Amino acid sequence: MTLTPSNTAKRGPDLSALWMGPGRIVIVLALIVVVFAVMRPETFMSFANIRNIGMAGAILLVMAVGATFVLVTAGVDLSVGAVLVFSGVIAAKVMGAIGGQGWDVALVGLIAAIVAGTAWGLLNGVLVAKAKVPALVVTLGTMGAAQGLSWIIAGEDLRDVPYVLGDNVGVGSVGGVPVLVIIAAVITVIGGILLTATRFGRHTLAIGSNPLAAKEMGINVDWHLIKVYGLAGMLAGIAGILSLARYGSTTIGGHATDNLQVIAAVVIGGTSLFGGRGSVFTTAVGVLIPATLASGLIMVGLNTFWRDVMVGIVLVAAVYLDQAGRRLTR
Repeated sequence: MTLTPSNTAKRGPDLSALWMGPGRIVIVLALIVVVFAVMRPETFMSFANIRNIGMAGAILLVMAVGATFVLVTAGVDLSVGAVLVFSGVIAAKVMGAIGGQGWDVALVGLIAAIVAGTAWGLLNGVLVAKAKVPALVVTLGTMGAAQGLSWIIAGEDLRDVPYVLGDNVGVGSVGGVPVLVIIAAVITVIGGILLTATRFGRHTLAIGSNPLAAKEMGINVDWHLIKVYGLAGMLAGIAGILSLARYGSTTIGGHATDNLQVIAAVVIGGTSLFGGRGSVFTTAVGVLIPATLASGLIMVGLNTFWRDVMVGIVLVAAVYLDQAGRRLTR
């Protein structure tokens, strides 16, 4: 009997489709862990090293959660690193003006950072949704503006960080787990639920898949995009206060590549650059890959610049598989 296409389709599971699914990034991370665990079993799998890996990715993960929503709408936000810096500067200025080392001062700083970050995010959203300026151009412009204003306002790195913030959040831990990691995990869980189990998330996915169809369904596309960019800005503001807590300084010049690292992590995590598909939880795995690579490479005595090479390869492969998956779907 001659096999027809329908007969052939029933011969077994499509393994290539499984690899092109979101599980591929988990497989990549597992392989990286296995390789380094075999090469350095005593140190790589130690609790101290796992803790360091989590600390290295926590702040980036907070920004990556917001970036996931933006990329799901087929947008992009290059300003998150600069918004982090600006929010940290505003928070440091406010806390320095108030004075003191208590939680009341830290709470005011947190509110200031959130307000500053959200304001930049809403500005991005308005320019993208209402002015119809491409997101790449808008966020490139606000990136430069936020970075420049940070230097103008601060003049130099500020260190007005209450001890309670640095001691309890920056280097603090609960049951051995860093507070920064706990905060990032909570934000990731909330973001994952928001994207997968709420109307806000469904509307975000619908806009990324087909904005015209979403508008016909009754979704206010412009207003929703403003909220999505506002969310990304708010999370960048939270990342700003977390960065202050960890480093005890605004580190204005230390976040120049944060935007690229965040976008790479989101794309590696399986979120499509073309919109309509993404997962906050796999974004978390995408953040862990560079941190795990950096730790493992140091332990085996290789230059950490190899991490950038490997992340670049994985990034290109992720985009290729995304395009291949879309062709299969069509």
